[in-house]
Amino acid sequence: MKIPSFIPVLAMAAAVLFLASCSPFAPETRLSPEGELPPAFSLYPGDRDPALRWWEEFSDPELNALIQSAFSDNLTLKKAWARLAQARSIAVQAGSGIYPDLTGVADAAHSRSSANSSRTAREYSVGLMSSYELDLWGKIRSQQEAANLEAGAVREDLNAAAVTLAAEVAIRWANIISRRMQNSLLEKQLKTNETYLELVELRFRKAMASALDVYQQRQLVEQVRAEIPLVEYDEQLLMHEMALLLGKPARTQLQINRQELPIPAQTPAAGLPADLLLSRPDVRAAGLRLESADWDTAVARADRLPAISLTARAVYGGEEIVRVFDNWLIGLAGNLTAPILDGQKRSAEVDRSEAAAAENLAAFRETVLTAVKEVEDALAGEVGQRRHIEGLEREIDAASSALNEARERYRKGLNDYLPVLAQLLAVQRLERDLVSKRTELFINRINLHRALGGVWTRSLPPDAGSKG
Repeated sequence: MKIPSFIPVLAMAAAVLFLASCSPFAPETRLSPEGELPPAFSLYPGDRDPALRWWEEFSDPELNALIQSAFSDNLTLKKAWARLAQARSIAVQAGSGIYPDLTGVADAAHSRSSANSSRTAREYSVGLMSSYELDLWGKIRSQQEAANLEAGAVREDLNAAAVTLAAEVAIRWANIISRRMQNSLLEKQLKTNETYLELVELRFRKAMASALDVYQQRQLVEQVRAEIPLVEYDEQLLMHEMALLLGKPARTQLQINRQELPIPAQTPAAGLPADLLLSRPDVRAAGLRLESADWDTAVARADRLPAISLTARAVYGGEEIVRVFDNWLIGLAGNLTAPILDGQKRSAEVDRSEAAAAENLAAFRETVLTAVKEVEDALAGEVGQRRHIEGLEREIDAASSALNEARERYRKGLNDYLPVLAQLLAVQRLERDLVSKRTELFINRINLHRALGGVWTRSLPPDAGSKG
Protein backbone atom coordinates (compact mmCIF):
# COMPACT_ATOMS: atom_id res chain seq x y z
CA MET A 1 0.00 0.00 0.00
CA LYS A 2 1.44 3.33 -1.00
CA ILE A 3 1.58 5.94 1.76
CA PRO A 4 0.41 9.38 0.62
CA SER A 5 3.29 11.81 0.37
CA PHE A 6 1.73 14.30 2.79
CA ILE A 7 1.53 11.77 5.68
CA PRO A 8 5.25 12.06 6.67
CA VAL A 9 4.96 15.82 6.48
CA LEU A 10 1.94 15.85 8.79
CA ALA A 11 3.67 13.47 11.19
CA MET A 12 6.74 15.67 11.26
CA ALA A 13 4.60 18.76 11.87
CA ALA A 14 2.80 17.04 14.76
CA ALA A 15 6.10 16.03 16.32
CA VAL A 16 7.42 19.55 15.93
CA LEU A 17 4.37 21.06 17.62
CA PHE A 18 4.63 18.57 20.48
CA LEU A 19 8.30 19.31 21.05
CA ALA A 20 7.72 23.05 20.81
CA SER A 21 5.12 22.80 23.57
CA CYS A 22 7.66 21.24 25.94
CA SER A 23 10.22 23.29 27.81
CA PRO A 24 12.23 21.18 30.26
CA PHE A 25 14.06 24.29 31.49
CA ALA A 26 10.92 26.34 32.15
CA PRO A 27 11.50 28.36 35.34
CA GLU A 28 9.59 27.59 38.50
CA THR A 29 7.00 30.06 39.69
CA ARG A 30 8.50 32.34 42.30
CA LEU A 31 6.75 32.97 45.58
CA SER A 32 4.95 36.28 46.06
CA PRO A 33 6.78 38.75 48.31
CA GLU A 34 3.60 39.36 50.33
CA GLY A 35 5.13 37.55 53.28
CA GLU A 36 7.85 40.21 53.42
CA LEU A 37 5.29 43.05 53.56
CA PRO A 38 3.67 44.47 56.69
CA PRO A 39 0.07 43.31 57.19
CA ALA A 40 -1.22 46.90 57.00
CA PHE A 41 -0.09 50.48 56.69
CA SER A 42 0.52 52.24 59.99
CA LEU A 43 -2.10 54.87 59.16
CA TYR A 44 -5.46 54.82 57.41
CA PRO A 45 -5.84 51.20 56.36
CA GLY A 46 -8.92 50.44 54.31
CA ASP A 47 -10.27 49.49 50.92
CA ARG A 48 -9.66 51.59 47.83
CA ASP A 49 -10.57 51.34 44.19
CA PRO A 50 -7.33 51.51 42.15
CA ALA A 51 -9.34 52.07 38.96
CA LEU A 52 -10.52 55.52 40.06
CA ARG A 53 -8.91 58.57 38.48
CA TRP A 54 -7.80 60.29 41.65
CA TRP A 55 -7.54 63.84 40.24
CA GLU A 56 -11.30 63.89 39.69
CA GLU A 57 -11.79 64.14 43.47
CA PHE A 58 -10.76 67.81 43.21
CA SER A 59 -13.80 68.50 40.99
CA ASP A 60 -11.97 70.89 38.69
CA PRO A 61 -12.84 70.57 34.98
CA GLU A 62 -9.74 72.55 33.98
CA LEU A 63 -7.42 70.14 35.81
CA ASN A 64 -9.20 67.18 34.22
CA ALA A 65 -8.75 68.73 30.78
CA LEU A 66 -5.05 69.48 31.39
CA ILE A 67 -4.28 65.90 32.44
CA GLN A 68 -6.22 64.46 29.51
CA SER A 69 -4.34 66.77 27.15
CA ALA A 70 -1.05 65.58 28.65
CA PHE A 71 -2.02 61.96 28.03
CA SER A 72 -2.57 62.80 24.36
CA ASP A 73 0.33 65.16 23.63
CA ASN A 74 3.10 64.69 26.19
CA LEU A 75 6.31 63.84 24.33
CA THR A 76 7.71 61.59 27.06
CA LEU A 77 4.55 59.51 26.86
CA LYS A 78 4.79 59.44 23.08
CA LYS A 79 8.33 58.05 23.42
CA ALA A 80 6.99 55.42 25.82
CA TRP A 81 4.36 54.38 23.26
CA ALA A 82 7.08 54.11 20.62
CA ARG A 83 9.23 51.96 22.92
CA LEU A 84 6.22 49.73 23.51
CA ALA A 85 5.73 49.29 19.76
CA GLN A 86 9.40 48.33 19.44
CA ALA A 87 9.18 45.83 22.31
CA ARG A 88 6.10 44.19 20.80
CA SER A 89 7.83 43.90 17.44
CA ILE A 90 10.84 42.29 19.12
CA ALA A 91 8.48 39.81 20.80
CA VAL A 92 7.02 38.89 17.41
CA GLN A 93 10.53 38.37 16.04
CA ALA A 94 11.48 36.22 19.02
CA GLY A 95 8.51 33.94 18.43
CA SER A 96 8.97 33.67 14.67
CA GLY A 97 11.29 30.67 15.08
CA ILE A 98 8.33 28.54 16.18
CA TYR A 99 7.17 28.45 12.57
CA PRO A 100 9.11 27.26 9.49
CA ASP A 101 10.28 29.94 7.11
CA LEU A 102 9.47 29.71 3.41
CA THR A 103 11.47 31.52 0.76
CA GLY A 104 10.69 31.76 -2.94
CA VAL A 105 13.59 31.52 -5.43
CA ALA A 106 13.68 32.22 -9.15
CA ASP A 107 16.50 32.20 -11.68
CA ALA A 108 16.89 33.00 -15.37
CA ALA A 109 19.97 32.44 -17.58
CA HIS A 110 20.73 33.35 -21.19
CA SER A 111 23.75 31.83 -23.04
CA ARG A 112 25.24 31.71 -26.58
CA SER A 113 27.04 28.53 -27.70
CA SER A 114 29.85 30.26 -29.69
CA ALA A 115 30.88 33.61 -31.06
CA ASN A 116 30.12 32.55 -34.71
CA SER A 117 26.79 30.99 -34.00
CA SER A 118 23.46 32.51 -33.36
CA ARG A 119 22.38 29.53 -31.29
CA THR A 120 21.24 30.63 -27.86
CA ALA A 121 19.86 28.86 -24.80
CA ARG A 122 17.53 30.13 -22.16
CA GLU A 123 17.03 28.44 -18.81
CA TYR A 124 14.46 29.26 -16.16
CA SER A 125 13.92 27.84 -12.73
CA VAL A 126 11.57 28.57 -9.86
CA GLY A 127 11.20 26.98 -6.49
CA LEU A 128 10.75 27.15 -2.75
CA MET A 129 13.13 26.74 0.17
CA SER A 130 12.23 26.18 3.79
CA SER A 131 14.18 25.71 7.00
CA TYR A 132 13.14 24.95 10.55
CA GLU A 133 14.87 24.27 13.86
CA LEU A 134 13.15 21.73 16.06
CA ASP A 135 12.56 23.33 19.46
CA LEU A 136 13.64 20.20 21.34
CA TRP A 137 14.50 21.92 24.61
CA GLY A 138 12.07 24.83 24.51
CA LYS A 139 14.75 27.37 23.59
CA ILE A 140 12.63 29.23 21.06
CA ARG A 141 9.57 29.15 23.29
CA SER A 142 11.65 30.48 26.17
CA GLN A 143 12.92 33.31 23.95
CA GLN A 144 9.35 34.15 23.04
CA GLU A 145 8.20 34.08 26.69
CA ALA A 146 11.09 36.34 27.73
CA ALA A 147 10.34 38.81 24.93
CA ASN A 148 6.61 38.85 25.69
CA LEU A 149 7.29 39.50 29.36
CA GLU A 150 9.72 42.29 28.48
CA ALA A 151 7.04 43.83 26.25
CA GLY A 152 4.65 43.63 29.19
CA ALA A 153 7.24 45.34 31.38
CA VAL A 154 7.64 48.11 28.81
CA ARG A 155 3.86 48.59 28.88
CA GLU A 156 4.07 48.93 32.67
CA ASP A 157 6.87 51.47 32.19
CA LEU A 158 4.42 53.42 30.05
CA ASN A 159 1.79 53.12 32.78
CA ALA A 160 4.30 54.35 35.37
CA ALA A 161 5.10 57.31 33.10
CA ALA A 162 1.39 58.11 32.91
CA VAL A 163 1.08 57.98 36.72
CA THR A 164 4.03 60.33 37.06
CA LEU A 165 2.72 62.60 34.31
CA ALA A 166 -0.70 63.00 35.95
CA ALA A 167 0.98 63.83 39.26
CA GLU A 168 3.40 66.32 37.69
CA VAL A 169 0.60 68.14 35.86
CA ALA A 170 -1.45 68.32 39.07
CA ILE A 171 1.58 69.59 41.03
CA ARG A 172 2.27 72.33 38.47
CA TRP A 173 -1.41 73.26 38.53
CA ALA A 174 -1.36 73.49 42.34
CA ASN A 175 1.82 75.57 42.35
CA ILE A 176 0.44 77.98 39.76
CA ILE A 177 -2.65 78.56 41.88
CA SER A 178 -0.46 78.83 44.98
CA ARG A 179 1.57 81.61 43.34
CA ARG A 180 -1.65 83.44 42.57
CA MET A 181 -2.72 83.07 46.19
CA GLN A 182 0.64 84.42 47.33
CA ASN A 183 0.42 87.29 44.88
CA SER A 184 -3.06 88.18 46.12
CA LEU A 185 -1.84 88.01 49.72
CA LEU A 186 1.17 90.21 48.96
CA GLU A 187 -1.07 92.80 47.29
CA LYS A 188 -3.26 92.81 50.39
CA GLN A 189 -0.25 93.10 52.69
CA LEU A 190 1.16 95.92 50.55
CA LYS A 191 -2.04 97.91 50.97
CA THR A 192 -1.97 97.26 54.73
CA ASN A 193 1.64 98.41 54.99
CA GLU A 194 0.90 101.53 52.95
CA THR A 195 -1.94 102.35 55.33
CA TYR A 196 0.41 101.93 58.28
CA LEU A 197 2.93 104.17 56.51
CA GLU A 198 0.33 106.90 56.07
CA LEU A 199 -0.50 106.75 59.78
CA VAL A 200 3.15 106.87 60.81
CA GLU A 201 3.83 109.80 58.47
CA LEU A 202 0.79 111.62 59.91
CA ARG A 203 2.08 111.10 63.43
CA PHE A 204 5.54 112.22 62.28
CA ARG A 205 4.13 115.48 60.92
CA LYS A 206 2.49 116.03 64.30
CA ALA A 207 5.82 115.32 66.04
CA MET A 208 4.34 112.17 67.58
CA ALA A 209 6.69 109.75 65.76
CA SER A 210 10.32 109.73 64.81
CA ALA A 211 11.84 109.71 61.34
CA LEU A 212 13.16 106.22 62.14
CA ASP A 213 9.58 104.95 62.42
CA VAL A 214 8.83 106.33 58.97
CA TYR A 215 11.95 104.81 57.40
CA GLN A 216 11.31 101.41 58.97
CA GLN A 217 7.74 101.33 57.68
CA ARG A 218 8.83 102.46 54.22
CA GLN A 219 11.36 99.65 54.23
CA LEU A 220 8.58 97.15 54.98
CA VAL A 221 6.45 98.57 52.16
CA GLU A 222 9.26 98.23 49.64
CA GLN A 223 10.15 94.78 50.92
CA VAL A 224 6.66 93.47 50.20
CA ARG A 225 6.48 95.31 46.87
CA ALA A 226 9.78 93.68 45.81
CA GLU A 227 8.36 90.20 46.51
CA ILE A 228 5.52 90.54 44.00
CA PRO A 229 7.63 90.38 40.78
CA LEU A 230 9.36 87.23 42.04
CA VAL A 231 6.02 85.49 42.61
CA GLU A 232 4.82 86.55 39.17
CA TYR A 233 8.07 85.27 37.66
CA ASP A 234 7.65 81.91 39.42
CA GLU A 235 4.11 81.62 38.08
CA GLN A 236 5.32 82.27 34.54
CA LEU A 237 8.02 79.62 34.85
CA LEU A 238 5.45 77.13 36.12
CA MET A 239 3.22 77.92 33.16
CA HIS A 240 6.16 77.19 30.86
CA GLU A 241 6.74 73.87 32.63
CA MET A 242 3.06 73.02 32.30
CA ALA A 243 3.15 73.80 28.58
CA LEU A 244 6.11 71.46 28.15
CA LEU A 245 4.25 68.67 29.99
CA LEU A 246 1.38 69.19 27.55
CA GLY A 247 3.72 68.98 24.57
CA LYS A 248 3.27 72.65 23.73
CA PRO A 249 5.73 75.57 23.36
CA ALA A 250 6.34 78.00 26.19
CA ARG A 251 4.06 81.02 26.39
CA THR A 252 1.12 78.92 25.23
CA GLN A 253 -2.09 80.27 26.70
CA LEU A 254 -3.35 77.64 29.13
CA GLN A 255 -6.81 77.52 30.61
CA ILE A 256 -6.15 77.89 34.36
CA ASN A 257 -8.55 80.40 35.91
CA ARG A 258 -8.75 79.13 39.46
CA GLN A 259 -7.50 81.52 42.16
CA GLU A 260 -7.79 79.31 45.26
CA LEU A 261 -6.66 75.74 45.90
CA PRO A 262 -9.39 73.26 46.78
CA ILE A 263 -9.28 71.93 50.32
CA PRO A 264 -8.27 68.24 50.24
CA ALA A 265 -10.93 65.91 51.58
CA GLN A 266 -10.29 63.37 54.29
CA THR A 267 -7.24 61.24 53.65
CA PRO A 268 -8.21 58.48 51.19
CA ALA A 269 -7.98 54.82 52.10
CA ALA A 270 -4.61 53.33 51.25
CA GLY A 271 -5.71 49.72 51.10
CA LEU A 272 -3.12 47.14 52.10
CA PRO A 273 0.59 47.00 51.27
CA ALA A 274 -0.04 43.88 49.17
CA ASP A 275 -2.37 45.97 46.97
CA LEU A 276 0.68 47.79 45.65
CA LEU A 277 1.69 44.60 43.81
CA LEU A 278 -1.38 45.18 41.65
CA SER A 279 -1.65 48.96 41.71
CA ARG A 280 1.93 50.15 41.18
CA PRO A 281 3.07 49.95 37.53
CA ASP A 282 6.75 50.04 38.53
CA VAL A 283 6.21 47.04 40.82
CA ARG A 284 4.42 45.18 38.05
CA ALA A 285 7.21 46.06 35.61
CA ALA A 286 9.88 44.81 38.03
CA GLY A 287 7.97 41.55 38.48
CA LEU A 288 7.65 41.01 34.73
CA ARG A 289 11.35 41.69 34.21
CA LEU A 290 12.15 39.13 36.89
CA GLU A 291 10.06 36.53 35.04
CA SER A 292 11.70 37.52 31.76
CA ALA A 293 15.15 37.03 33.30
CA ASP A 294 14.12 33.55 34.47
CA TRP A 295 13.12 32.64 30.90
CA ASP A 296 16.43 34.04 29.61
CA THR A 297 18.13 31.55 31.92
CA ALA A 298 16.05 28.78 30.34
CA VAL A 299 17.26 29.95 26.91
CA ALA A 300 20.89 29.84 28.02
CA ARG A 301 20.50 26.32 29.43
CA ALA A 302 18.77 25.02 26.32
CA ASP A 303 21.49 26.51 24.13
CA ARG A 304 24.04 24.10 25.64
CA LEU A 305 22.24 21.06 24.18
CA PRO A 306 22.21 19.70 20.60
CA ALA A 307 19.93 21.29 18.02
CA ILE A 308 18.26 19.67 14.99
CA SER A 309 17.53 21.73 11.88
CA LEU A 310 15.45 20.67 8.88
CA THR A 311 15.72 22.16 5.41
CA ALA A 312 13.57 21.52 2.35
CA ARG A 313 14.11 22.66 -1.23
CA ALA A 314 12.08 22.29 -4.39
CA VAL A 315 13.32 23.79 -7.67
CA TYR A 316 11.70 23.34 -11.07
CA GLY A 317 12.86 24.37 -14.54
CA GLY A 318 11.23 24.75 -17.93
CA GLU A 319 8.19 22.56 -18.44
CA GLU A 320 8.31 21.37 -14.84
CA ILE A 321 7.15 24.79 -13.60
CA VAL A 322 3.52 23.82 -14.12
CA ARG A 323 4.01 21.10 -11.47
CA VAL A 324 5.50 23.37 -8.82
CA PHE A 325 2.44 23.22 -6.59
CA ASP A 326 1.72 19.54 -7.17
CA ASN A 327 4.64 18.11 -5.20
CA TRP A 328 6.89 20.73 -3.63
CA LEU A 329 8.67 18.53 -1.07
CA ILE A 330 11.39 17.35 -3.41
CA GLY A 331 14.41 17.54 -1.13
CA LEU A 332 14.40 17.25 2.63
CA ALA A 333 17.55 17.33 4.72
CA GLY A 334 18.27 17.44 8.41
CA ASN A 335 21.37 18.26 10.39
CA LEU A 336 22.34 17.90 14.02
CA THR A 337 24.60 20.41 15.70
CA ALA A 338 25.95 20.06 19.21
CA PRO A 339 28.45 22.23 21.08
CA ILE A 340 31.67 20.40 21.88
CA LEU A 341 34.26 23.09 22.59
CA ASP A 342 33.26 26.72 22.93
CA GLY A 343 35.71 28.05 25.48
CA GLN A 344 32.95 27.86 28.14
CA LYS A 345 31.00 30.51 26.26
CA ARG A 346 27.60 28.84 26.79
CA SER A 347 28.36 27.92 30.38
CA ALA A 348 29.30 31.51 31.10
CA GLU A 349 26.06 32.66 29.49
CA VAL A 350 24.11 30.45 31.90
CA ASP A 351 26.01 31.98 34.83
CA ARG A 352 25.41 35.46 33.48
CA SER A 353 21.69 34.91 33.02
CA GLU A 354 21.36 33.44 36.52
CA ALA A 355 23.18 36.45 37.95
CA ALA A 356 20.89 38.75 35.94
CA ALA A 357 17.87 36.96 37.41
CA ALA A 358 19.29 37.44 40.91
CA GLU A 359 19.79 41.12 40.16
CA ASN A 360 16.19 41.43 38.95
CA LEU A 361 14.97 39.65 42.08
CA ALA A 362 16.77 42.15 44.28
CA ALA A 363 15.44 45.02 42.13
CA PHE A 364 11.90 43.67 42.45
CA ARG A 365 12.11 43.42 46.23
CA GLU A 366 13.65 46.88 46.44
CA THR A 367 10.85 48.31 44.26
CA VAL A 368 8.19 46.72 46.47
CA LEU A 369 9.74 47.99 49.69
CA THR A 370 10.26 51.44 48.17
CA ALA A 371 6.59 51.54 47.19
CA VAL A 372 5.52 50.71 50.74
CA LYS A 373 7.90 53.37 52.10
CA GLU A 374 6.54 56.03 49.75
CA VAL A 375 2.97 55.35 50.84
CA GLU A 376 3.98 55.41 54.51
CA ASP A 377 5.88 58.67 53.95
CA ALA A 378 2.89 60.29 52.24
CA LEU A 379 0.45 59.15 54.93
CA ALA A 380 2.70 60.34 57.75
CA GLY A 381 3.39 63.57 55.87
CA GLU A 382 -0.31 64.35 55.51
CA VAL A 383 -0.96 63.81 59.22
CA GLY A 384 2.06 65.88 60.23
CA GLN A 385 1.25 68.64 57.74
CA ARG A 386 -2.34 68.94 58.92
CA ARG A 387 -1.23 69.21 62.55
CA HIS A 388 1.40 71.78 61.57
CA ILE A 389 -1.20 73.89 59.73
CA GLU A 390 -3.52 73.79 62.74
CA GLY A 391 -0.68 75.01 64.95
CA LEU A 392 0.25 77.67 62.39
CA GLU A 393 -3.32 78.98 62.35
CA ARG A 394 -3.28 79.24 66.14
CA GLU A 395 0.07 81.07 65.95
CA ILE A 396 -1.39 83.56 63.44
CA ASP A 397 -4.31 84.24 65.78
CA ALA A 398 -1.91 84.90 68.65
CA ALA A 399 0.35 87.09 66.51
CA SER A 400 -2.66 89.11 65.26
CA SER A 401 -3.78 89.67 68.84
CA ALA A 402 -0.28 90.81 69.77
CA LEU A 403 -0.25 93.16 66.76
CA ASN A 404 -3.55 94.73 67.83
CA GLU A 405 -2.26 95.20 71.37
CA ALA A 406 1.04 96.73 70.17
CA ARG A 407 -0.82 99.09 67.83
CA GLU A 408 -3.13 100.27 70.63
CA ARG A 409 -0.21 100.87 73.00
CA TYR A 410 1.61 102.78 70.27
CA ARG A 411 -1.47 104.90 69.56
CA LYS A 412 -1.72 105.77 73.26
CA GLY A 413 1.97 106.58 73.42
CA LEU A 414 2.80 103.72 75.79
CA ASN A 415 5.51 102.25 73.56
CA ASP A 416 7.45 103.15 70.43
CA TYR A 417 6.83 101.80 66.91
CA LEU A 418 9.29 98.88 67.10
CA PRO A 419 6.84 96.37 68.74
CA VAL A 420 4.23 97.25 66.11
CA LEU A 421 6.74 96.73 63.31
CA ALA A 422 7.94 93.42 64.77
CA GLN A 423 4.41 92.05 65.12
CA LEU A 424 3.40 93.25 61.67
CA LEU A 425 6.38 91.45 60.17
CA ALA A 426 5.54 88.31 62.16
CA VAL A 427 1.88 88.27 61.11
CA GLN A 428 2.65 88.77 57.42
CA ARG A 429 5.42 86.17 57.45
CA LEU A 430 3.04 83.66 59.06
CA GLU A 431 0.29 84.43 56.54
CA ARG A 432 2.65 83.73 53.63
CA ASP A 433 3.92 80.62 55.37
CA LEU A 434 0.35 79.38 55.78
CA VAL A 435 -0.25 79.61 52.03
CA SER A 436 2.94 77.62 51.40
CA LYS A 437 2.05 74.94 53.96
CA ARG A 438 -1.45 74.51 52.55
CA THR A 439 0.11 74.09 49.12
CA GLU A 440 2.49 71.48 50.52
CA LEU A 441 -0.47 69.63 52.04
CA PHE A 442 -2.20 69.59 48.67
CA ILE A 443 0.95 68.39 46.89
CA ASN A 444 1.44 65.74 49.57
CA ARG A 445 -2.04 64.43 48.69
CA ILE A 446 -0.98 64.24 45.04
CA ASN A 447 2.18 62.35 46.04
CA LEU A 448 0.07 59.93 48.07
CA HIS A 449 -2.00 59.14 44.99
CA ARG A 450 1.19 58.78 42.96
CA ALA A 451 2.59 56.37 45.56
CA LEU A 452 -0.61 54.30 45.56
CA GLY A 453 -0.53 53.96 41.77
CA GLY A 454 -3.65 52.57 40.15
CA VAL A 455 -4.88 50.41 37.33
CA TRP A 456 -6.66 53.32 35.61
CA THR A 457 -3.61 53.50 33.33
CA ARG A 458 -4.83 50.39 31.52
CA SER A 459 -7.68 52.44 30.06
CA LEU A 460 -5.33 54.89 28.35
CA PRO A 461 -6.48 55.12 24.73
CA PRO A 462 -4.09 53.49 22.23
CA ASP A 463 -4.11 56.69 20.21
CA ALA A 464 -2.70 58.61 23.19
CA GLY A 465 0.72 58.57 21.58
CA SER A 466 0.92 56.08 18.74
CA LYS A 467 -0.59 52.77 17.93
CA GLY A 468 -0.67 50.73 21.12
